Amino acid sequence: MITLAHRHEFSHLSRPALARLHMLEWHVSRGGNVSLTCRRFGVSRPTFYRWQARYDPRHLALLEDRPARPHRVRQPTWSSEVIAAVHRLREQFPRWGKDKLVVLLRREGHVVSTSMVGRILRSLRDRNLLSAPLRWISARRRRRWLRLHAVRKPRDYTVRCPGDLVQMDTLDVRFGPDMDFKHFTARDVVSRWDVLTVGRSASAYAATTALDAVLARMPFPVRAIQVDGGSEFMAGFEQTCADRGIHLFVLPPHSPKLNGRVERGHRTHTEEFYECTEADPTVATLSAELRRWEDVYNTVRPHQALSQLTPLEYLSTHFATEAV
Repeated sequence: MITLAHRHEFSHLSRPALARLHMLEWHVSRGGNVSLTCRRFGVSRPTFYRWQARYDPRHLALLEDRPARPHRVRQPTWSSEVIAAVHRLREQFPRWGKDKLVVLLRREGHVVSTSMVGRILRSLRDRNLLSAPLRWISARRRRRWLRLHAVRKPRDYTVRCPGDLVQMDTLDVRFGPDMDFKHFTARDVVSRWDVLTVGRSASAYAATTALDAVLARMPFPVRAIQVDGGSEFMAGFEQTCADRGIHLFVLPPHSPKLNGRVERGHRTHTEEFYECTEADPTVATLSAELRRWEDVYNTVRPHQALSQLTPLEYLSTHFATEAV
């Protein structure tokens, strides 16, 4: 028979425990019909039996929720060497997640899983051993100009091999007052091979210089380039494409999604280079550091869209005769 002899313990009970006590008292007062009690309080039979078995009028605290933490917690199985390797790679590439870091670790001979790398990163973060870069850039809208000579990409134009279509675009990079730079990204849509340049302005001359870098540093012939309606891709840039026999496709207004590969590249280079670099904000220093980052991106950084291969590995695997 359930009694209320221990009402002095009520002040220490939570609302859920009091609700369970009320249910059990109601159950006894209505004749002990389990089906009726379950319908009345909206609980299942297993739930009711669990609380009924736990009830002890001398220890009402047993009606409280118990911690969900298991009695036996799995202990870490990774070694201090693996922790040091994860820490070193994450400090070197602070914007790379566990999926990319596990590829680099396996290259170094460490036998680890992706989930293990994630747990190590979380452990390092919980102990405040990981530093996050705090650099930010801002983008400004550019005026749209009418294109006179470049054409829309024909519907029947096919992209099968590296160099069939390279997307180019500019990004405004700002480190502070009077420290604005123009970043050019050129990305091959098949291999994701990137060529990166930076300058103080987005002029047709700067775009033509970026085009020269693309033709010199992409390890395959460039057949066509796709750009937006920016004025930097007119005049000398357009004439250079014509002189070198390169198709030049221009996007319709307000359609950056059609240049989605290079737009995604802007985000990658923003987060993994500009927000992390400690280089002085000068064209010469940034250009040198950006060139080193370009090599890392193309030859070291695993790419999720390429099944965690680098662009160089992808070219070597799928287009060995195309790459130089």
